Amino acid sequence: MAKNKRRRNDVTADQQLLEIPTKAEQDFTQTDPWRIFKIMGEFVDGFDDLARIPPGVSIFGSARIQPDNEYYQAAVETGRLLAKAGYAVITGGGPGIMEAGNKGAYEAGGISIGCNIELPFEQVPNPYQTISITFNYFFVRKVMFVKYAVAFIIFPGGFGTMDELFEALTLIQTRKIRNFPVVLFGSQYWGGLVQWIKETMIGQATISPEDIDLLVVTDSPEEAVDAVIRSQEM
Repeated sequence: MAKNKRRRNDVTADQQLLEIPTKAEQDFTQTDPWRIFKIMGEFVDGFDDLARIPPGVSIFGSARIQPDNEYYQAAVETGRLLAKAGYAVITGGGPGIMEAGNKGAYEAGGISIGCNIELPFEQVPNPYQTISITFNYFFVRKVMFVKYAVAFIIFPGGFGTMDELFEALTLIQTRKIRNFPVVLFGSQYWGGLVQWIKETMIGQATISPEDIDLLVVTDSPEEAVDAVIRSQEM
């Protein structure tokens, strides 16, 4: 029993939740019903911390992009422009593009929110956050990105960025949320994906031709922020 507890200290809350429970787990605090209370607590804390913020824009992108990268610099400017326009900037709270978006908002005197996540390798929150929240469960964190945002601006990134992109498109397409701007920043990076969507997905009728209109592609921080502002004027 003690050995099992030591093993569980090395894994994340998401891993524990998604594992098949074993008969050896007699401790109630290791059971799925107990985890429901932990999940409820994370939702309550997130809702409480973010309930009074102005409309937000969630910025996504790779944690691996360095400050000398053009996309990092563009994300700083995007965060700055959003803050100047009165929007809260919401990111995953880590390094790379997340840090850049928070930095721009923070230095502009705006509300800069980091929704940090527990990972097997430690994610250190970036220092440019006026509100910092740490989540154990990815799905709770993802609800915050959607609930408090009026738009997504998505910079070049990896699997996690793709996950946020396609989840937003799915929620909009199925009308689970209202149609809001999903901006892809970086035409060179995203161009191949957009072309594949047009040629393959639309070409084989797995999505409707008008679904491509859910995406806005730009290389300009000003255009990205303008897309957000225009959507709120409709």
